[in-house]
Amino acid sequence: MDKELKSFLDDLVEEYNRPQFIEADPIVIPHEFTKLQDIEIAGFFAAILAWGNRKIIINKSRELMARMDHDPYNFIMNHSINELKYLEGFKHRTFNETDLLYFVEFFKQHYTQFESFEDAFLMPNQQFDPENSLNSFKDYFFSIPDFPTRTRKHISSPKSKATCKRINMFLRWMVRKDNKGVDFGVWNRISPADLICPCDVHVDRVARSLNLITRSRCDWLTAIELTERLKEFDPQDPVRYDFALFSLGVQKLI
Repeated sequence: MDKELKSFLDDLVEEYNRPQFIEADPIVIPHEFTKLQDIEIAGFFAAILAWGNRKIIINKSRELMARMDHDPYNFIMNHSINELKYLEGFKHRTFNETDLLYFVEFFKQHYTQFESFEDAFLMPNQQFDPENSLNSFKDYFFSIPDFPTRTRKHISSPKSKATCKRINMFLRWMVRKDNKGVDFGVWNRISPADLICPCDVHVDRVARSLNLITRSRCDWLTAIELTERLKEFDPQDPVRYDFALFSLGVQKLI
C-alpha cells in the first residue's frame, strides 16, 4: 500500500466530505427532504439527471420537485391523471417526459409493495452483490409491460459494460454512514464495503494520474479496478475517496 498516497487522499476527504460540499452538488436535492421515501425519490432523480453542468442539474432537479409540489412520494402514490399533466414538457438533455412518466409509474408500483427503494437493489435473493445486483435492478426497473424502449438508456448496468456512475453515486448517498452531513446512510442492508466508486471523466482522469487505474478503457471493469485499489486504503469504506478524486478533478487540481 502507498502510505503517502493514502495520507494525501485522507486529507482531501477531510477537506471535501463536509456540508459545504453539498451546495454545489446534486446531493443538495435529497437534502431538501426528511421523509425516507422523499429522500430516495429525490436522490434517484437527481442522480439520474446528473450529467452535464452541475448548476443546471440542480436547477432541473428542483424544477422537477416543484412539478411534484415538493412532495414527491405523495405525488407518485396519489396523483390523478390530470395532475400528471404537471410533468408534461419536462426535459433535461435526453431525459424527457416519456421517461419521467415511466419513472413515476415504476416508483408507484414499487412503493405499493415495499416501504423502501433499497429493496429494488436486493432482488432476487435479498443480498447485494455489485455486478449482479445492478444487472437485476435494471431488469426489475423495466419489468412493467410496454415500457418505453427509449427509457432503457437512462438506467445503466454492468451487463452493458457501463461504469454505472450515476447508480453508484446514488447508492453512495443512501448507504454510506460517516456522520459528516453529506451522505445519508438511510439504508442498512447494503454494506459500504460492497459499494463501487462512482467513476466519471473527472474521477477517471485523476485516478489515472495517481496510478490507481491501469485499464485503458473507462467501463465497469475500470470502476471495479479503481474500487479494489481504494480498498487497500479503506476496505470497509472505499468509496469515501470519491470526494477526494472528484474534487481534484472538477477543480482541475490534477
